[in-house]
Amino acid sequence: MNERSDVNKAVHSFSSKMRNGMYIDGVSDVISFDEGGVVLTTSCGNMAIEGEQLHVTVLNITDGIVEISGKIGGLYYFEDKPAVKSGLFRKRKDGD
Repeated sequence: MNERSDVNKAVHSFSSKMRNGMYIDGVSDVISFDEGGVVLTTSCGNMAIEGEQLHVTVLNITDGIVEISGKIGGLYYFEDKPAVKSGLFRKRKDGD
């Protein structure tokens, strides 16, 4: 079994203290990131984190760990890649 398969079966969890930064495990891929948001593939589906001055400070896909610094504004899970909205997230139009 390859490492990505092991990560996909890994337990996914995340933690944040006072919305300053975030620790996430069970990550198999980073889809995109900028100072306004980070999009990850986890063992529980795709995860989007929105915020301000976000930076990926630890990226260890082999162990499925990502750490983010900055102010966390929100997060959500989704099935498909989100479309870009003036930066990272906006609603998709049909046909996009």
